[in-house]
Amino acid sequence: MKVKFISLGSGSSGNCYYLGTETYGILIDAGIGIRTIKRTLKEVNISMDSIRAVFITHDHADHIKAVGHLGEKLNIPIYTTARIHEGINKSYCVTEKLQTSIRYLEKEQPMQLEEFQIISFEVPHDGTDNVGYCFEIDGKVFSFLTDLGEITPTAANYIRKANYLIIEANYDYEMLKMGPYPQYLKERISGPTGHMCNADTAEFLADNITEDLRYIWLCHLSKDNNHPELAYKTVEWKLRNKGIVVGKDVQLLALKRNTPSELYEF
Repeated sequence: MKVKFISLGSGSSGNCYYLGTETYGILIDAGIGIRTIKRTLKEVNISMDSIRAVFITHDHADHIKAVGHLGEKLNIPIYTTARIHEGINKSYCVTEKLQTSIRYLEKEQPMQLEEFQIISFEVPHDGTDNVGYCFEIDGKVFSFLTDLGEITPTAANYIRKANYLIIEANYDYEMLKMGPYPQYLKERISGPTGHMCNADTAEFLADNITEDLRYIWLCHLSKDNNHPELAYKTVEWKLRNKGIVVGKDVQLLALKRNTPSELYEF
């Protein structure tokens, strides 16, 4: 079986990812415009009719912008925890409130969706409630951790399980510190329920990488406090210091904010 992955958008202006087979798939988050979702999928020959479900990580606007259209207009089930669903329907950015499309998940309770086995798990962030996801399909494990302030033991467990890892490297510490953001926002971003910096993500990966990890995609990069090349180099350097060669032992990519990635097939 071929498993396909593409990032449609990754950053504070909108996050959305597709994971699927040759005949059907799912979306993780829907924080970009519905037209962009439709256009990007069409460009890689993925039909909207093949989307079986959407899995939401938390209720911040850059993760839920298109859920109303996907759920209520296209009748695609929207899966997440009860508290995140409450937050979605209170959000200013969701003009079409979810009703018939609501589906509930319990953290760390596996569910099956056709050939996908899916587990949601707690991550520390400042949404109403917050989850990462671990998807297993055809023996391949994809872990998504797009917004988290620190790597907890629970998060670490699902990172170590992954063959394919989508993990946040949101900001460079010096860029944030010296940048134009007000102090309260700098503290929010760098706090334990904010976002991961390049160095902390790099250090954790260097100390915890397994032989089973094949791909790392760095996601949710800040427009003002990071650069894709800087995030990439920070992680590559830490891995190299541990004797792990990017391109040989593991593939590493920094996802762009407003540009889709290539379509990966495994």
